[in-house]
Amino acid sequence: MVDLQHNPQIDFYHEELDERIIARLAEVKSLTLDDAMDIYYRSRLSTQVAHGTFGIDNLDYKYLVDDLIENEPNLFSNSP
Repeated sequence: MVDLQHNPQIDFYHEELDERIIARLAEVKSLTLDDAMDIYYRSRLSTQVAHGTFGIDNLDYKYLVDDLIENEPNLFSNSP
């Protein structure tokens, strides 16, 4: 049985997805990469991606950024 929680290929894919989401979030919301990273890692989305909840890690990163902005607006209260 394959342990999906510690599969190096899946871990690499999630890291790459995290990077794409953060870069897109910075672009869309005119944030620094540091601010976008802070927002992303405080979000429910980052936890869902890390755990592959509901297969969310298979969705397009642009869609995920739009979803994050729409569903977690409280994370942007102190951002530009």
